[in-house]
Amino acid sequence: MTNDPGQPKYRLTFSGEVEKIVTVNPRFVRLVGTAGTLIQKKVSIVPEKKYAFKITEVKARDGKSIDLNLKKIQNDDVIGYSLTITNRENRRRKYYDMIRIKTDSAIRPEIIINLSGNIMEPRNKKNS
Repeated sequence: MTNDPGQPKYRLTFSGEVEKIVTVNPRFVRLVGTAGTLIQKKVSIVPEKKYAFKITEVKARDGKSIDLNLKKIQNDDVIGYSLTITNRENRRRKYYDMIRIKTDSAIRPEIIINLSGNIMEPRNKKNS
């Protein structure tokens, strides 16, 4: 949109190649299970070789219901990370959180992973 009465609209098209900087798998984490059991998920974070970076900090927005454990992993010449997210809730509850991963990359200084938890009551066994 322009303020030119002779040409109030102008269409502009861009084209170019999109390069992948990092592979994050999965992008969204769901922790679902029964209270009192181990509930955890692993997230793989692998930067493209051309855009290699180091993770400098991993922090949850709230963090009351989860533990985070980051490990550096190297396969051949590829350096990546494995983030283990473990539920800490021991009662029936639903929760949501966001994990912020800070890097030393000027191109991708932060990676966000959204998370939901659905912790259910244990089933009671009936006496026979």
